[in-house]
Amino acid sequence: MSHVKNDNQLSVLEICAGAGGQSVGLEMAGFGHSLAVEIDHDATDTLRMNRPEWVVHEGDVREVDGRLYKGVDLVAGGVPCPPFSIAGKQLGADDERDLFPEALRLVREARPAAVMLENVKGLASARFAPYRQSILDALDGLGYDADWQLFNSSQFGVSQLRPRFILVAMRRHHFKKFEWPRTQGTPPTIGQILYEPMARDGWAGAAAWARAANNIAPTVVGGSKKHGGADLGPTRAKTAWLQLGVDGKGIANEAPNADTPLGHIPRLTNEMAALVQGFPPNWKFSGKKTSVYRQIGNAFPPPVAMAIGESIATALGVTSRGKAEQDAVLRAVG
Repeated sequence: MSHVKNDNQLSVLEICAGAGGQSVGLEMAGFGHSLAVEIDHDATDTLRMNRPEWVVHEGDVREVDGRLYKGVDLVAGGVPCPPFSIAGKQLGADDERDLFPEALRLVREARPAAVMLENVKGLASARFAPYRQSILDALDGLGYDADWQLFNSSQFGVSQLRPRFILVAMRRHHFKKFEWPRTQGTPPTIGQILYEPMARDGWAGAAAWARAANNIAPTVVGGSKKHGGADLGPTRAKTAWLQLGVDGKGIANEAPNADTPLGHIPRLTNEMAALVQGFPPNWKFSGKKTSVYRQIGNAFPPPVAMAIGESIATALGVTSRGKAEQDAVLRAVG
C-alpha cells in the first residue's frame, strides 16, 4: 500500500504531528499528507520510518509558509497542551508555547476547506471561555463556522479515558453538513488489548492476568519532557494501574516470559503502551526508551482522529476513493 498523497485522496497539512497518532488516524480516514510538521527529532524519525513517502518538516511551525499549501483540504494538529494542562500553570494565551495563533495564521494563508485542532480538556474549563471565543471569532472572520467538543477516547474503542477537546472548523457551506461522529460501544478492556503481548513469550500467568485486567486504563501520561523518566504517571494513576494488575512505576524493556512467576505484576512495555493508545501494531518508534514513551504519551489516539476525520470527509462530500470523481464533476459543471 502506498502512503504518498495522490489525486484520489483528501489532503492534509498537519502541524505538531508528534509520532503520528493523529497522522495515521487521518490516513485511515482517507487523508494524504501534503506536509507533516514536527519539531522533535525522534518523533520526526518515527514519522519517516513508518511513512518514508511523506514530506516531513523537522522544525518549528513558525517556519512553515501556509501559502505554499493554498487549497489544502484540511489543516490539522495537536497544538501543545501545556498552556491549558491541569498539570501545568494554565497560562493560556500568555504562554509562549501556545501555538493556536500559528495555526490560525496557517489557516489564513492556506485557506483550507476544514480545520481540526485537538487539545487537553483543560481548554474546556470556564476560565478559558474568552480565549475559546477569540478563536471562534478569528475563524469567523476568515469565513469559517466552528465548534468545540469534548470526547473521551474510550468512546471510540480506545482502552483508556484520555479526554480530548476538539475544534472543527469548516467553510460555512461545508459546516452545515458536518456532524460530530457517533460514539461507539463499550471499549475493550486492558486485558483484551494486552493479552497477546503479555502471553507471547510464554508467560503462564497471562490468561489469568488478562481476566483480572477487566477495565479500561486511566489516561496514559508521561508525554512531557519535564515529567522525568518513563512511568505511568502520578500516584493516583499508578494506583489505578495497580488495580488492573500493572506496575506503573516504570516501563519494562521486555514482556513477561516463561520464567516469570504466575502472580507477577507486570510493567507495560512501550509496545503495550502504544496499543493502549490505539496505535496499529506495526507502528514503530525511533529513539531511546524514555523518548519513545514520551512520543507515545503525547499522542492523539488514532481511532479518535480517524472518527473525526471521517466526519470531516463526509461533510466535504468526498472520500479517499471519491475525490477525483468529485473534482471531475465540478470541472464539468464549471
